[in-house]
Amino acid sequence: MNQVDALPTPLLARAATPFVALSGAANVIMQLSWPEVGHGVKDSRVVGALLFDDPVGYLAVAVHGTPDERAAFRRATNASHAQVRSLPGESPPYSAFDPELQRWVGSCIYRGFEEASEAVWGPLGVDREAFYREGVVFGGMLQMPTDLWPADRAAFARLWDTGLARASIDDDTRRYLLSVVRLEYLSRRVPSWLAERRIWLTTGFLPEQLRDQMHLPWSVSEQARFERFTRRFATTIRRSPGPVREFPFNRAISGVRERLASGRDLFEG
Repeated sequence: MNQVDALPTPLLARAATPFVALSGAANVIMQLSWPEVGHGVKDSRVVGALLFDDPVGYLAVAVHGTPDERAAFRRATNASHAQVRSLPGESPPYSAFDPELQRWVGSCIYRGFEEASEAVWGPLGVDREAFYREGVVFGGMLQMPTDLWPADRAAFARLWDTGLARASIDDDTRRYLLSVVRLEYLSRRVPSWLAERRIWLTTGFLPEQLRDQMHLPWSVSEQARFERFTRRFATTIRRSPGPVREFPFNRAISGVRERLASGRDLFEG
């Protein structure tokens, strides 16, 4: 069993609130901002690879799952990712088993949880290093050897800055990502107001350099409006009863457990 399967994650579990889900589309853009990851998902011949298998289920298992549940989800993810690789001569070359790429994906997810935790519950303070150490689960449940996770939060900050500098979103990937944000992959029509709202929220959660690469305009007044919205949303989460604070991760972990108990495919809809 992978050593992260038994890792306690109480701080991450507390951070798993609707705020994480609210910033999810921006986090996907961060992950796919590395060309190899972006093309690996966009051009994949495996339907649902990396992005649509069950992202909320993966996060729910990472922070709420038992060791056996984590191991089962990791095995299912590995089986799916084994098929995600470029053909000879394709550029950029990619493989879903590249540990550096999966460290970047895990780093983006960790960053999203850290920002969500501080938005809802305030500065991590003395818990920051413990919170960070729990974050190894995000890469470790993919294809990242745990010794690739930076030793401490300061080392992670350097890795993060280097990773953002490496980001490069080309036209094809940009169009693909915008279609994801607008939910165009769904079988039903999405109202235009919802698509526009998702674009606005996603823009607000993105680092400035990725906003620029996505060609998403943003102003000082939009930033002020965004900060007011997120403060109100965080206050609502804090004042909500437990089941609401834990949504959608409580529902997702229940679904994973039902599928495991019945022997069904973990990535079924």
